[in-house]
Amino acid sequence: MSRFIYKIVPQALWREAELAGRFDGAPIDFADGYIHFSTATQVQETAARYFAGQNDLLLAAIDGTKLGEALKYEVSRGGALFPHLYAPLEFDAVAWVRSLPLGPDSSHVFPELEAE
Repeated sequence: MSRFIYKIVPQALWREAELAGRFDGAPIDFADGYIHFSTATQVQETAARYFAGQNDLLLAAIDGTKLGEALKYEVSRGGALFPHLYAPLEFDAVAWVRSLPLGPDSSHVFPELEAE
């Protein structure tokens, strides 16, 4: 599996997590019982499907090797394996956080992603 996984999160929610010292998840994560992530090859579709037209988003790159056994790859959309974290996200696993703006065509503009 890839070393880096990605989380799309509203900026306000991420700022709250920074104040708390860890990210416990977004509402959908609480509902499902784990924190949803995407790989580099999945994250653009995730943005289009679940965050279409939303501005003020952040993209966090997470070093999955620092998450231990709480990180599981499980079958999800289209039978693909998606990374799910069954624990809070500690900030020492966060490699970087960048804005995820909307481009002129209303799709999100991604930075270069590390697949491995």
